[in-house]
Amino acid sequence: QVQLQESGPGQVQPSQTLSLTCTVSGDSITTDGTAWSWIRQPPGKGLEWITYTYYDGTTLYSPPLKSRTSISRDTSKNQFTLQLRSVTPEDTAVYYCVSIPNWGQGTQVTVSS
Repeated sequence: QVQLQESGPGQVQPSQTLSLTCTVSGDSITTDGTAWSWIRQPPGKGLEWITYTYYDGTTLYSPPLKSRTSISRDTSKNQFTLQLRSVTPEDTAVYYCVSIPNWGQGTQVTVSS
């Protein structure tokens, strides 16, 4: 059974960089054909896809967020990491790491001074 667990700070100050890590168990992030994503849900809004990294290291970003987003991975730890730069209060959301059909439990991130 694949399990994903997000970790990172619950609060970030405006203009700073948000960094979240997803630790995966039950599968390898290098398994052929797999994709590992970050998705968020702002309060009162729908789900928004942010980025993903494929098993081979290929990455893809949501166009509206591309200029502020990076995704990286550590295959030795079976982890992948989201960085979102220059955050504003509009980046406040529950952030999920996902590998369909498996979801992490989500982590609340609030952008506030």
